[in-house]
Amino acid sequence: MIVEVERVRPVPSRRPGRATAPRRADDLGAGAAPRRRRGRSAVIGLAAAGLLLATGCDSVSGIPVDDPATESADTDTSAAPTATATAVAPSPTLPPVPADAPVVGEVPGVPEAAPALQRFAVDLRAGDLTTLQETCWTIPPLTTQTMYADPDAVLSALAQPGTATDGTLTWTDGVTSVTAERDRVASGYACGRVFPAGVEPAHDAADARHTVRRYLARLVGQPLHPDDQEAEYPLVCAANPATWDPRATGAPVPAPLANNPGMLTGTTGFTDQQISSQQLTPGYMSVTAPVTNASGVTQNRTFVLADGDNGYCIGEISS
Repeated sequence: MIVEVERVRPVPSRRPGRATAPRRADDLGAGAAPRRRRGRSAVIGLAAAGLLLATGCDSVSGIPVDDPATESADTDTSAAPTATATAVAPSPTLPPVPADAPVVGEVPGVPEAAPALQRFAVDLRAGDLTTLQETCWTIPPLTTQTMYADPDAVLSALAQPGTATDGTLTWTDGVTSVTAERDRVASGYACGRVFPAGVEPAHDAADARHTVRRYLARLVGQPLHPDDQEAEYPLVCAANPATWDPRATGAPVPAPLANNPGMLTGTTGFTDQQISSQQLTPGYMSVTAPVTNASGVTQNRTFVLADGDNGYCIGEISS
């Protein structure tokens, strides 16, 4: 089991129409970008990054963190329900794509993909990790630190023609792959997730905990970003189709939280540094957090999450 030790500190957006993240250390996630110099060095770079993550030491602050090798989520999500994704409307305040922006391959049938990823590529090329962590606030900050450690590798992949499969867009150069959610490119800015080529993209335990953190931050009136609202960024699993079966009973039902969304109404606080997680069954993760109600009573709440194309969604909450 992994225990969180960080605190949520929402910050205002630096740029209109773009997202921000708390200025703090956060979860580690699998998927550090490999070196791009040549195929062999890319693999070696990835292995070295994995070794660093496995030490359980935060390279920025010295805070103990997670071991993604033992806590990553299973990628089998065939029976797991998902939140109903919502396309984010483009922001009229986004600046035009700079003329010297890195090249991003076009995606057939998705003309808005290339400019959305070009804006991300501009920030990536600038090497400002803080800006990337603030902009890509839906991703755990230390996950962005590992994924964007080698900007050249990411930019090389993005320069290739993209493909669209279901709700995921993918660019790859045979060494590194970059994915983005199709529903998010409509906003005009989309953050890429980075994986070694040939590795099935997956969300991990850090993503599950970050989902619960965002959900609780909303409840206490301190969302990680003003745009982090259920209508645009759904975190609750949809009731239909009725595929909720986290204990592999073979008898799926509608996700319970969808029919009782006000279950934690009145929440006044939560202990961010004590959030923990563990794998349940393939495609499902359990996350526990101390939650304080309106009477000032704090008790552990267990959140059960399902993994899907758009990340984790919460389908069940219990004491």
